[in-house]
Amino acid sequence: MTTLPDHIPPEDILNILVASDVHLGYAEKDACRGEDTYKTFEEVLRIAQERNVDLILLGGDLFHDSKPTQQCIHRCISLIRKYCMGDRPVAIQFLSDQEKNFKHCSHPFVNYEDPNLNISIPVFSIHGNHDDPVGPGSVSSLDLLSASGMVNYFGKWTDLTRVEISPLLMQKGVTRLALYGLSHLKDERLARLFGDHRVTVLRPRENQEEWCSVFVLHQNRVDRGPKSYIAEEMLPAFLDLVIWGHEHECKITPDWNDQYKFYVYQPGSTVATSLCDGEAADKHVAILSIYKRHFRITPVRLKTVRPFVLDTIVLADCRIDFSTEKPSDEVQKYVTEHIETLIDRATYISGTLNLSGRFTVFCSLFTPS
Repeated sequence: MTTLPDHIPPEDILNILVASDVHLGYAEKDACRGEDTYKTFEEVLRIAQERNVDLILLGGDLFHDSKPTQQCIHRCISLIRKYCMGDRPVAIQFLSDQEKNFKHCSHPFVNYEDPNLNISIPVFSIHGNHDDPVGPGSVSSLDLLSASGMVNYFGKWTDLTRVEISPLLMQKGVTRLALYGLSHLKDERLARLFGDHRVTVLRPRENQEEWCSVFVLHQNRVDRGPKSYIAEEMLPAFLDLVIWGHEHECKITPDWNDQYKFYVYQPGSTVATSLCDGEAADKHVAILSIYKRHFRITPVRLKTVRPFVLDTIVLADCRIDFSTEKPSDEVQKYVTEHIETLIDRATYISGTLNLSGRFTVFCSLFTPS
């Protein structure tokens, strides 16, 4: 990953907090886990405020459901108002045609230029597969946030025969950012459109090499079968950085695509919504600092995320005496001791994060056939 040169004036560095797959409202009716997503989303916004970032960029699935509860929407709006509104001036100039960038919105312009709002940290977001548009008019929960002035919703596309992606052009000092966004489409359909050359990614008309090009999308990255994912090779080669939402495993070190010469950063989710290895990794957000076409990604570990300890027991590989009168008792004893060890580990992690014993433990048991 490129690093920033020394002694850069701060007014020339564009700082972005990057997060994805917040899944607000996940398990909100659960007596133990109901507050988890809200606590972590508040931590994300607090980090943005404390780090004095210029904007927040979300990679889809802000909400867990396409029709979130009224409580969920209320909590979301309240948190954004608390942390992202205020008197601090926004240092970003918006240069592209806003009516084109936000043509799907009822108010087609960035919220921090609205004289009726007092935005201190603008939030930009695409939608994911969980909070995608539904019903008459194809309205999503992000459309509601956009209409209320809380979020700048971009990358929405409803024409299923072709896709045209126009960048959001921003500038801070000497740094120019071309931000591309594509909200979730079905992987099979999008892969077919790429294969048929029906996806057009536009570039700035002038001084194209002076723009740092960042692309955010929300699709399968892992190969899950023919045309059921988006290969990195489908994306345009002029990009500098791809921010890949949807995949929940947090990979704090960006991957380098040697063929197309761009980096791919996978922020992962801020909450575990499934019982798999990828969810057990530590959760992070990142501070993306851009100077001209140089950038640095600084991961920030989230401290409110419920620790998740995952393990597997394969009885065939365990030292258990099956020749006893009651081998099932030996198995139960072994499994109980193993799970107690996992609980001790989770308790320790929870204690180091001051989470008062909040954790999740999951253990799979495989028996001989």
